[in-house]
Amino acid sequence: MVLLRHIPFLRSVLTHSLTAFGGPQGHYGMMLKTFVHQRRDVTEEELLEFNAFCNLLPGASSTQTLALIGFKRGGLPLAFITLLIWISPACVIMGSLSFLIDYLKDRNLPLSIFRFVQPMAVGFIMFSAWRLFHISIKNTITQIILFVAAAATFLFFKSPWIFPAVIVCAGIATNFSDKRIPQVGVPPKKIKWGNFLIFIALFLMAGYASETASEQNWKNKKLFNLFENNYRFSSLVFGGGDVLMPLMYEQYVVRPQAESVIETKRDVLKMEKEDFLTGYGIVRAIPGPVFSIGAYTGGMVTRSENSGFYQLLGCTLGGIAIFLPSALLVLFFFPVWNNLKKYAAIYRSLEGINAAVVGIMIGSIFYLLKDFCYEQILQNKLDGWLSLAISIATFIILHKTKIPAPFVVLACLLVGWLM
Repeated sequence: MVLLRHIPFLRSVLTHSLTAFGGPQGHYGMMLKTFVHQRRDVTEEELLEFNAFCNLLPGASSTQTLALIGFKRGGLPLAFITLLIWISPACVIMGSLSFLIDYLKDRNLPLSIFRFVQPMAVGFIMFSAWRLFHISIKNTITQIILFVAAAATFLFFKSPWIFPAVIVCAGIATNFSDKRIPQVGVPPKKIKWGNFLIFIALFLMAGYASETASEQNWKNKKLFNLFENNYRFSSLVFGGGDVLMPLMYEQYVVRPQAESVIETKRDVLKMEKEDFLTGYGIVRAIPGPVFSIGAYTGGMVTRSENSGFYQLLGCTLGGIAIFLPSALLVLFFFPVWNNLKKYAAIYRSLEGINAAVVGIMIGSIFYLLKDFCYEQILQNKLDGWLSLAISIATFIILHKTKIPAPFVVLACLLVGWLM
């Protein structure tokens, strides 16, 4: 009964999951519009802190940020329900794709409706950066951190360590002066180790079960291998989907073609290159977390068993395994972070961390614009100018009006379909 009062919040989470295009950077702007300005579930400062904290952890950062919003509102139960509602639509779509892949490939699905999704996502990032700039950039040191973080993000955007490295360095930089944000140290509360112990236990058990299943050729060994692979990916990946994809590609496409695997005739999980790239393209075009590709790869590597139920288990286990570490880590470390930030050094570091997050957003804007806009503009192609116009228009609409984020998304999809 207590959860009934959270139904409006959960309804907004569902709407967000159905309209949140553009990856973690774009998702943040939509969260800012929906959960800060419209619903006021958290403040801008809290959302900024959540985002900065999640960028320090491996896993799906936008998923972790949304889970923390639920945690702040209603504790662990609401956090897990929020997580489930957020990941379900994308996982269902990607899992279904593994069943329909041959049918869709034969019909060359028109994806023009999604042509302006990335420019729209950049508009959301612009909106986030503009709002948070006025909160976080207040003095010379934060201006320097902003510039360095933006430059580092632009130059090393695809490096898995760039986001946590920039954030840690920024936190250290604002600790050289004790005049900035003075705070008396407060002894931290007792740490509850439950979620972290579950995370470690599952990591070790999954590895042991997967290896044993392969060595002893268990009947359902592929399910154990799949869970271990996806759980390991999510536990070790910094930098989101851009880092996750190459790991999956190496595991499921490249590794099965290795000489050692071919010589020993080991039955490993595998996918065709074309199938993987199709999933890679589709997951970028649908709303929700990019990590939902775990449901797709889970279905694809188990469909060779010629059993629909077995493939469905693959989709389910693949989705669970790819998101579970993110949830366990964020819900364990966030209370620890809240305790630690009571110390003067940690509290002062928040100033640098917040400035770095804004710098990361600005660097992301220029990098993403370079990817789909600059080169086309230099070649005087209309698509480049249209993409830039969509990004700017999205920013202006979000900044100057109270139009809900889902309507902005629908408008961009409509423009893509009409053009």
